[in-house]
Amino acid sequence: MFSTKKQNTMKPVPQQTLSYELKTDFKRNKYLYLLILPVIAYYLIFHYWPYYGLQIAFKSYSPGLGFLKSPWVGFKHFTNFFNSYFFVRTMRNTLLINIYQLIFGFTTPIIFALLLNEVRNLTYKKYVQTVSYIPNFIAMVVICGMIKDFTASDGLINQITALFGMRTIPYLSRPQYFRSIYIISDIWKDCGWSSIIYVAAISAIDPMLYQSAVIDGANRWKQMWHITLPGIRPTVTILLILKIGHLFSLGFEKIILLYSPAIYETADVVSSYVYRKGLNELNYSASAAVGLFNSVMNFALLILANTVSRKVSENSLW
Repeated sequence: MFSTKKQNTMKPVPQQTLSYELKTDFKRNKYLYLLILPVIAYYLIFHYWPYYGLQIAFKSYSPGLGFLKSPWVGFKHFTNFFNSYFFVRTMRNTLLINIYQLIFGFTTPIIFALLLNEVRNLTYKKYVQTVSYIPNFIAMVVICGMIKDFTASDGLINQITALFGMRTIPYLSRPQYFRSIYIISDIWKDCGWSSIIYVAAISAIDPMLYQSAVIDGANRWKQMWHITLPGIRPTVTILLILKIGHLFSLGFEKIILLYSPAIYETADVVSSYVYRKGLNELNYSASAAVGLFNSVMNFALLILANTVSRKVSENSLW
């Protein structure tokens, strides 16, 4: 009797249903919900609706037949890609360029932000920051045009090296130089802009920590090593996880604008292969299959990087 009565008192009947609460909240904040509609529509149209088209990766898609009437072929396009010569070449080039970007392109903005933090002249510091941001606002087409002009046989680089008696080299026609050109130009373009988030993270560190370190006799190097770097570690970890999650991705715009058949050996990546397969050869199914495989690999790397980070440190995406 006692236990039954206690159970009934512990489960009171709710006075308002969930639907009633939602209707009341919607009436109260209807204009806020109205502001959200364009964002919801954007994600539904451009991010979720395209998932419907992923089925062409498992079909022999024909625009005349459409999505529904095109015949299913299963994993044919995936196996064809895995067994082709392009699989090894594109995966190798994509991974190598991304790993070089991770080693050099990811660390350079951090070092640049740390160096900026040591500048005491505010006028000079702002000037350096402004100048470093400018390349980010130059269009990729213009950047690639500059690279072609500088690395041409009669370009600026060859003119400088000729002064020292070195022979001229058409750099963009030699496969061994492509990755270096790609990484160096990427660092020049993105270093200043990418350092903004690290500069912001450094500015959020409590100045009292530096003052206490000075009292304890710590020099600038020790302050940077024991205060600044640990202070921006969460930011670095999160961005590193996101960067690892894109190891199998590489934008095709710059690749397409710079490469040529002569340097496919080191310049052809997954995204450029998808571009050629889908738009040049009009093989939409094979292109979608390779793109889907690429996305799945990136997702797996993101999960792995986040899991490792969560176990090793206290920082993770979720």
